[in-house]
Amino acid sequence: VQLQASGGGLVQAGDSLSVSCTVSGRTLNKYTVGWFRQVPGKGREFVDREFVAAVAWSAGYRYYGDSVQGRFTITKDNAKNMVYLQMNSLKPEDTGVYYCAAGPASLGYSTFLFGYDDWGQGTLVTVSS
Repeated sequence: VQLQASGGGLVQAGDSLSVSCTVSGRTLNKYTVGWFRQVPGKGREFVDREFVAAVAWSAGYRYYGDSVQGRFTITKDNAKNMVYLQMNSLKPEDTGVYYCAAGPASLGYSTFLFGYDDWGQGTLVTVSS
């Protein structure tokens, strides 16, 4: 599966922003697509990525990390093979590179990044105070 994230930018605290992920290469009904984020230059590359949200493509259920619950919404467009992350009430601590990733549907409600096999390049979201 190939993934490409886009839509990042610079916003102010309290603003909203939507980032997108284009997914291609496989039939997606056996996959879960998720978003992770990492502050540039902080922590260990890859392993310190924070789970943000995920959607099970076929079953349709969605789940979120505790820090974004109630503010972020993940949706998918089956026809376009796109996944969107709508981010509202953004805070400076939401700043980071946002990555989309795909893993098997058997992930269930897992937030474990090593469960995801394919990753796209990130898109940078910067929230100023």
